[in-house]
Amino acid sequence: MGKGDRKTRRGKTYRGSYGNTRAHGTLPAVVGAKPTVTKPAAAKKAAPKKRSA
Repeated sequence: MGKGDRKTRRGKTYRGSYGNTRAHGTLPAVVGAKPTVTKPAAAKKAAPKKRSA
């Protein structure tokens, strides 16, 4: 648990990498900003029934 440990913040800083332990580029939420709009999942249509001859 130190400089050599890739899973700790100190290890990430030492190696110069980023990850869950050392998040990079996260911005604080802006007051009054519009929330991100996501598209609803497209509903799958039922397959047409096969006709018997």
